[in-house]
Formats: sequence, structure tokens, C-alpha cells
Amino acid sequence: MSQTPDLDARAFELDRAHVFHSWSAQGALKPLVFAGGLGSRLWDHAGRSYLDFSSQLVNVNIGYQHPAVVAAIQEQAATLTMVDPKHANLARGEAAERITAHAPDGFDKVFFTNGGADANENAIRMARLFTGREKVLSTYRSYHGNTGAAIVATGDWRRPAGNEFAHGHVHFFGPYLYRTEFWAGTPQEESERALRHLRRVIEAEGPATVAAILLETIPGTAGVLVPPDGYLAGVRALCDEFGIVLIADEVMAGFGRAGEWLAIDHWGITPDLITFAKGVNSGYVPAGGVIISNPIAHHFDERVFPGGLTYSGHPLAMAAIVAALDAMASEGIVANARSVGQDHIAPALAKLAERHDVVGEVRGLGVFHAIELVADRATREPLPDAAMGTVRTRLLERGLLPFIVNNRIHVVPPCVVTPEEVAEGVAIIDDVLATL
Repeated sequence: MSQTPDLDARAFELDRAHVFHSWSAQGALKPLVFAGGLGSRLWDHAGRSYLDFSSQLVNVNIGYQHPAVVAAIQEQAATLTMVDPKHANLARGEAAERITAHAPDGFDKVFFTNGGADANENAIRMARLFTGREKVLSTYRSYHGNTGAAIVATGDWRRPAGNEFAHGHVHFFGPYLYRTEFWAGTPQEESERALRHLRRVIEAEGPATVAAILLETIPGTAGVLVPPDGYLAGVRALCDEFGIVLIADEVMAGFGRAGEWLAIDHWGITPDLITFAKGVNSGYVPAGGVIISNPIAHHFDERVFPGGLTYSGHPLAMAAIVAALDAMASEGIVANARSVGQDHIAPALAKLAERHDVVGEVRGLGVFHAIELVADRATREPLPDAAMGTVRTRLLERGLLPFIVNNRIHVVPPCVVTPEEVAEGVAIIDDVLATL
């Protein structure tokens, strides 16, 4: 690792002069500079290293600079860098084959997009065309992307900014026992009451008007909200009862993140459409898509599907998908995510909760966990933003790159993280929480 700190200054200067950042007021930004990475670590030009507990935007599942994925991109770049989506290409076909191999039975087709937002956008379009209905139901605690329908399907603070772009969206409350909307005291009560609430929303809206229910299998940015047993099966049953398409948003939770190939595998449910992006090739080249159940795919055998993108199934992205999924299979990376989460992350976070009153709850699966911080355990009042800013600063000072949302530290390292790296990262979090 070369040490050229003047390049850090140059990168920062260029960024602040010319780059307009997402979801930010621009004036006071002080972005970190990164020059390289390997596995679960990143470093800047000066050689300062960080253990990454963020996976960037919870997407670098296979870790940084995996040699097989880098080589596949290089080989494809030397062969063919671009092909129109209307043509056939071996890399694209093999990527679709690899993806459908990890989907439930009855999913044979993939529509490729550039990322998760347009995957959800096109899944919504498919559901509306398939059912002839308009409304899309999604939860308030959710994030589905920053395009027209995807941002309105989103339930968090970003939704109002996009309300002018789409219509026919209705929100409801999903399960979240720690901050229950249903006065529940157990996971079973939370599941039953959340399902009753959803049934009433469907009935009140008119079942014949509802095209789809769009759910993150495990809401990620909203707090790593692992659904209680029975909830997703109950949603599936409601969709079957009322003829509604169930869209599972696996953009963040899929491809190893939750310790399974797809998070739906934890509960054995079968949606009608599955959206993906992020972990499918760890973001090495932008890619996403919709895995389509056969009835919906065949609906368009004689009907034109009115959607497409110039870079749908881009060869470089497809080569990265094939190499990433092959490496994840041959190297046991999904199994590593599952075992590291179960045997190391979860127990370590449970000990943090025992030691620090500021920890209200810890939860998660695989390498997909969250630590919810509170000012008062009795009232569950969230830790204020200023204190969370202090937490972030102190974690960075100790060499840990965190993923912080509201009053939570999301513990989301790459799926290749080792037990030793988990211990190192949790020790840093432990040290910082002690300073509060």
C-alpha cells in the first residue's frame, strides 16, 4: 500500500469542487477519501486503514477486489464491452441462469436493470399490467429506491420529495416488536396483529384495486427489521386470497447478506416477483433486476412489456454476476455469512446489550444486524442525532467504517468477514459505547 497523502487532498478538492452528493446538503460535507481495498478493509492514499462494517451501501457482499470477479470483468472488457439488450449474449444468459438457480421453483426469467430502484420500478409495472389493477401497498418503514414509483413506495422521510412522480400508492405498518404499533407483547402477537392491520387496509382500499404488495423481506435501511415467524407466510396467504402480486424486495437482503442465498429462504415463502441488485455482484459493476415467476413471464409472451433500459444486462455487469455467484458458491461465502452471524456477531452484540444501558435492542441474521441505541431504556427514547454523530466520529477515529442510520449502528460487514475481524470491530464499538 503506497502512501501518497497529497492524493487524498487532491481527491477531496476535486470532490468538493465538482461532485454533487445524494441525500445531502452540500455545503458542509466532508467525505472520506478511499484509494483501495481488499477483503473487508479499505484504505486511503495516506495508508490509513479501516475495517469496513458498512459494505459501502450494504452491497459489497463478496468483499473488495475479489480476484475472480476482477478477472471476469477484465476478460469481458477485452472481449465485448457493450451489446444492445435486444441481442443475445453468453454472459447475460449465464448470469440469468445463475440467478434463477437460486430462486424458488417456477422462476425461469430475469429482467435486468441498472440497480435496485429500477428493479422495483419495473416489478411494479409488471404487477399492474398482469393484474389490471393500480394500487401498490408497501410499509412505512421501508426504502425501495429513488425513481418515480420506487420513491413513492418508500415509507421513510425521503418519500414526500417524490410524491409528484407516481400515484396509486398506499402505506401500512409492518411488524417491529421493539416499537410496536399494535400494543403487542410477543412476536406471535406482533405478527397476528400486523396481519390483521394489513387485511383491514386491503379491505378498506378495495381488494379489486390492489395490484401488489411490495415488501423488503427484511427491511434494511429502516432498521434490519427481521419479520416474526408467520408474518411473511400470512402476507402470502392474503395475496393469494385477494389475487394480489407479492413482490419481495431482496435488493439489500439477498445474495448472502442474511445468511441465505435469498432472505425468503429463511421462511420458505414464494413471492410472485423478486427484485435484486447490490449483492448479486457486490456492486463491482452496477446491476439489478427482477426474477419473474412463470405465470407473470408468460403473460407477456403475446403482449409487449413496455419497459427497457439501454444498459439492461450490460456485459461487464453480467460477467461480474457470473463470477461473483460462482465464487460465493465454491468458496462457501453464504455459509460463512450464516455461521459468522450466528456464532460470532449475534452473541457479541448480545454481550454489548448486557454491558451498555445505551443499547436498547440488537437484532439481525447473517451479516445483517443492527444495534438500536436509546437515551433511556425504559422509555426507549432514541439516542439523539448529536450523540449519534459523536458515535460515528469515534468509530472512524478507531479505524471502523460504520453504517449509521438514525439511532442505529448497522453491523453489515462483507459476507467474507472473519471471526477475528468481527471481534475486532465489535471491540471498537464496545469501546466507543463505553465513552457515552
